[in-house]
Amino acid sequence: MSAISREEVAHLARLSRLAVTEEELDTFAGQLDVILQAVARVGEVAAADIPPTSHSVPLTNVLRDDVVVPGLTRVEALSGAPDSEEDRFRVPRILDEDEPPSPRGEGPAEGKA
Repeated sequence: MSAISREEVAHLARLSRLAVTEEELDTFAGQLDVILQAVARVGEVAAADIPPTSHSVPLTNVLRDDVVVPGLTRVEALSGAPDSEEDRFRVPRILDEDEPPSPRGEGPAEGKA
């Protein structure tokens, strides 16, 4: 029996704002089912006498200390920008809240900005 149904995959896709085809729903349901079964198997193996860990080997912090250094001024940072407005980088709009996402995560249709 499948752990996840097509309807659940469709619901997850809507929540994630992903446009998926009917064929992809079947494919993703099968793939997610395999993942959920693998996670369930790991849960069966985990024993009470094994302490939980976040990493299998001890970790050492290899990052440098944070040191404040001079950075670019606002004018210097914006000087290389193709467009700016009100002391901010200006970028083209790529998402429209009223428009559903296009299939495959591509940007909005041509001619829209």
